Amino acid sequence: MTLRVVRAADDRTLAVEILGDPRGRPVFLLHGTPGSRLGPAPRSTVLYRLGVRLIAFDRPGYGDSTRLPGRRVAAAALDVRTIADELGLADFAVLGRSGGGPHALACAALLPGRVTRVAALVSLAPRDAAGLDWYEGMTPSNVHAYREAERGHHRIADSLQFRSLQIKDDPVSLLRGLAPELPPTDRTVVADAGIRRMLQSNYREAFRHNADGWIDDVLAFTADWGFKVEDIHVPAWLWHGADDQFSPVEHSRWLADHIPDATLFLEPGAAHFGALRVLTAALKWAAG
Repeated sequence: MTLRVVRAADDRTLAVEILGDPRGRPVFLLHGTPGSRLGPAPRSTVLYRLGVRLIAFDRPGYGDSTRLPGRRVAAAALDVRTIADELGLADFAVLGRSGGGPHALACAALLPGRVTRVAALVSLAPRDAAGLDWYEGMTPSNVHAYREAERGHHRIADSLQFRSLQIKDDPVSLLRGLAPELPPTDRTVVADAGIRRMLQSNYREAFRHNADGWIDDVLAFTADWGFKVEDIHVPAWLWHGADDQFSPVEHSRWLADHIPDATLFLEPGAAHFGALRVLTAALKWAAG
């Protein structure tokens, strides 16, 4: 595991973690919401076996990456390009899980010739997706957060700053708060001791300084993303648990219908955290 600090053209810093085979196929991993570069990822031994050089970074406002006020989802493409240039990477694949999904799709749409493949697990669709009831089937806590974001910045900022302080002191509190809304299959996943320890490290790092990254993610998801998924012209691998209520499954169905070269895998009986189990398979495909 190697930590690097990359400086963007506007003098922001980006905290970057590099794992796996240094000579392997480069794959960028876009973390969830909330999250950090220390989020879910296969063990280094697995990455070596896959021949993958995994590159994760804190999105602006998370961990040790400088905030970018007013950022749109599209902004992720410039940050990924900056990191890739710093590392001397001509081309690479991108993979995003949950809140990282839209940001991975942004890279695929906006970095033609650089991104070779894109995988998005339990991703949201754009807020203005034609014909999609964006909130249908979504868990009440997410509906509340996104509705607050649509009403104005200060409402969601106050709410998430308060929650982040609780989570920073006790990272398991986020999982406890979600528990009533988790289907049984997700409760089984997060009950695993190893996954809980990883999630604790992930959330603690995400809120190292404040909740700016979380706030800006939620605002970005409910605004114009700054690109069209129809402009993605590389193979796309979409996965969704059929019982997901945090990012309803119809979001991935919509994406599959609008991304020209997309393959959608729907898993019956799986839900949101089921995506952790398929990360290895997604990485293997992305690096192929």
